[in-house]
Amino acid sequence: MSAEDRIERARSAYEQAVYSGDTSGLGDAEQALDAVEADVALARGRILHARYQAAVGAPAAEDPAELPLFERALRLYRTVGDTRGEAEALFWIGCLHQFVRRDDETALPHLQRSCRLAAEAGDRRIQAEALRHLGIAAHAAGRWDEAREHLEESSRLRRETGNLPGVASNMIGLAYLAAAQGRREEALATLDEAYAVARSHGAHAVVRHIEQARTRV
Repeated sequence: MSAEDRIERARSAYEQAVYSGDTSGLGDAEQALDAVEADVALARGRILHARYQAAVGAPAAEDPAELPLFERALRLYRTVGDTRGEAEALFWIGCLHQFVRRDDETALPHLQRSCRLAAEAGDRRIQAEALRHLGIAAHAAGRWDEAREHLEESSRLRRETGNLPGVASNMIGLAYLAAAQGRREEALATLDEAYAVARSHGAHAVVRHIEQARTRV
């Protein structure tokens, strides 16, 4: 059901209650609006996160509104019983702790639960995102085999959902893993493949990350 449909349901429930005295639809209408509010909170949080990622020059600063937006979305999704939405909100909370605050310890439980709920809900897109960030955490902790497993599974799911720029992004992580394990030629070949995929899909930000990875590898 679209946001417009949910808002229309609330309007109809209001009119039914006011003009006919039938309040039976108010509860459902409120739940529908909770779902809309959750979607909006999540979308606003993602915009703030994108601004953080896109910051250039001075070090990016966390927007204090970002985490409360994701946490509000999580509460509302739980209220309406939306498992898929809950998985996505948990992912973004985990991503913020990992990527913005550099706190894997706090991020991991959110990412792990996000991955489980996304799998239960059949949301391969969010499952792929959670797996990617679980792989990043494993890499940082020196658990290289685990990191590779997560990134490869994330890439498989991203291919299934058509997110090829995301596959290229994961390949950067796989290249760093290969380099860390002394397989420099494999790392460079992986970056070459990632570059071709990213360029063919106009993923210019990913291309920049690949070029940075080449200098480090």
